[in-house]
Order: sequence, then structure tokens, then C-alpha cells
Amino acid sequence: MDLSKLKKRPSHPFETIAVAVSFSSRCQSILNESNRIATTLKANLILLHIGDRTKEKEVQLDELMNTAGIHANACRVIWMDGDPVETILELCKLNIVDLLILGALEKENLFKFYMGSIARNISRKAKCSVLLLTHPSATEKKVKKIIVNGVENPKTIHTINTALYIAKNFKVKEVTIVNEVHLIGLAMTLADDSTAPETRELKKNISEQADDKLQSLIDTCENDNVILKEKSVKGKPGYTISKYARDKKADLLVINSPDTSLNVFDRIFTHDIEFVLADLPCNLLIVHSRIA
Repeated sequence: MDLSKLKKRPSHPFETIAVAVSFSSRCQSILNESNRIATTLKANLILLHIGDRTKEKEVQLDELMNTAGIHANACRVIWMDGDPVETILELCKLNIVDLLILGALEKENLFKFYMGSIARNISRKAKCSVLLLTHPSATEKKVKKIIVNGVENPKTIHTINTALYIAKNFKVKEVTIVNEVHLIGLAMTLADDSTAPETRELKKNISEQADDKLQSLIDTCENDNVILKEKSVKGKPGYTISKYARDKKADLLVINSPDTSLNVFDRIFTHDIEFVLADLPCNLLIVHSRIA
């Protein structure tokens, strides 16, 4: 494979989609969902199984593929031994995968959260976009509500454009961009003798500045007749947008991939993506921006 194709590769379209096959109880639904996504996006499909290749598994996978409507000559199946996380990541890189689809538990207990599941470890390390399916459906379910982060970050424009690409292909009429306004530094900014009106005025100014920046970003989006709505919410980044997506019963939450180089605050405080991964509100698309 020509790995130079990975450099500055756009975050969309998704030309090659890989799905991890684990033969779990939800495997059939995950394959059905993955095939519908690949068909809608006109993408090549690759099935990855990390583990022993046996005759029984081959027969079982054939049955699963037939039920999902996946034709053997229309996709590739890769069998490989090795550490699940590192092997999947390496195969995605070697096969120039744009989107990796994984099944995910909706909520993990404290022990699993700190130990880290395969899906969550991959989500943190992947160099391609990752779609975590919380409720894969055997039958088609229309996507209606997409929520995307509007955080101030160079990656965000690519994440929003990718969400719009998904919306266009799945005929979603409306996308909501959520701007999380984090006022953690407010106490340090204010003097000890600051009055209540001064505090309110500062909060108002911070919110207005964030809204103005988001609007400037939206003005540069690659939009094609999708209605864009803006919503500002105050609270911890990651936690707040996750709660908002749950409250609004979103079908898909779209966020930036984690930054590779963390600043001092990232090392002290929980990174925003960890709040989302710990308690998934719905299907989650983590957009990896290779050109950001």
C-alpha cells in the first residue's frame, strides 16, 4: 500500500470503510448497519477479524454476510492474529481506511472505564474516523437528528463538513452545531471584589465572543441545503454536549478526534472525549482530520 496517500487525506468522503467482526451477539446487526452505511456512501467495505481463523468461523461469517446482503465479491475479509487494538489500527493504516465501524457498549462500569475497552482504546488512537454503534439495528432506521461539536479548534471545520456530508447522503434535513461555553477560568479572571453585575457582564461577553467565532466558522462550511442550527450550552466540554445529545434524543453525535499533543490543562483535567466515551448518548462519530 502507498502510505503517502494518508498524508493530508480529507476527512471525507469515506471511500473505504472497515468493520470489526467479533462474532458477538450483536454482530449481525453491526454487519447489517455497516453494509447500509457503505452502500449509501458508495464505499468499499472491509471486514476485519482479529483472532483464530477456523472453518466454523468461516461458515458463520458467510451466513452473517448473506443475511446482511454483503456479497463476497463486493468486500474483502481480513483474518489476522495479534493484539486487537494494535492490529486493527495497523490494518486500517495499511488499507487506507477512512472510517472504522465498531460496536460499543452504551455505558461501561467504572472498572471497565479505567481499564479501557477495545472500542475506546481504538477511538483514542485511531488515525481514521471511528463510528461507535451503540444500538446497531438489523433493519434500517432513518437518521433524523445529528448533533456536532462547534468547539474552537482547527479540526472543527473538518468535523462539521463531515457531519454535513453524512447529512446530505442520508437525507438529513437539519444539523445542530453545539457550542460548549466553558467558564472554568472565570473565577481566576475576576477580582475578589467583583460585583454580581460585573460577573454577569463577563459571562455575557464570553458567550457572545464564542457565538461570533462559531458563526464565522459556519459561514465557511461546505453546506448543500442542510439547515444549520446553533446552540450554546454552558458546562464541561464533552460532558455537556453528551448530555445535550441524550436530552434531544439524537441519532448521531459527531465530535473531533482527540488532540495528539495535550497541554497542561489536558493533563490535569479529564479530556472532553473521555466524558463522551464513558457514557455514550447515541451513535458516536469521531472525525479524524488528517489535514488539520
